Amino acid sequence: MMEMKAGAVDIEAAGEVLTLLPQRAVFWPAMSMLVIADIHFGKAASFRAQGIPVPRGTTTENLEMLTTLVAATGAKSVLFLGDFLHARHAHAVATMAALQAWRERHSDLALTLVRGNHDSHAGDPPPRLGIKVVDEPYLVRPFVFAHHPQAHPDGYVLAGHVHPVYRLAARGDALRLPCYLFGTEGGLLPSFGAFTGGYPVAPTPCDRLFLATPERVIELNARGRGRP
Repeated sequence: MMEMKAGAVDIEAAGEVLTLLPQRAVFWPAMSMLVIADIHFGKAASFRAQGIPVPRGTTTENLEMLTTLVAATGAKSVLFLGDFLHARHAHAVATMAALQAWRERHSDLALTLVRGNHDSHAGDPPPRLGIKVVDEPYLVRPFVFAHHPQAHPDGYVLAGHVHPVYRLAARGDALRLPCYLFGTEGGLLPSFGAFTGGYPVAPTPCDRLFLATPERVIELNARGRGRP
């Protein structure tokens, strides 16, 4: 196992340690599990199929980052919190070929997808990718894994869907960064996928908010400042 990239932050949720990674993914050490939200494979291909010129290479970029994180953490499994494929156009030959080649290089990795709203339109990944597909909520105690944020009586919910970002503003300048948001009943993960956009969130006094910068994860205090 390679050393985890500097800049990760460990937090406690439901009595378990979770590692928040700058690369917008969570590692659960006790289960050797990477948790990833909203990867949206094939989104750029879907846009191009509709005649909208967007950059190529997002699928390769996402897969390369997955490979890096699996190696860095020593993960034995990856759990996707919904929106694995963006739309039916995501089943394009090139996208499926890239996913198949990646899967063959990681055949010993257990993959689970909790269906999200985009998955209901795109359809499940092809069986040859060897991905276990389940409906939300998916319970792995003490956590409840879901695509849509929700409260659940059986555990602490980890969810995606929102693509949360936080707006930092200072002296007339502003910057939006992907973020993690953890409350009393659940946590919200940023979108892992490239080219997926984001929705600004406003934490309550009971929430903990962590910015995911390219170099490190930074927790903000109630005044929107980084904590030492």
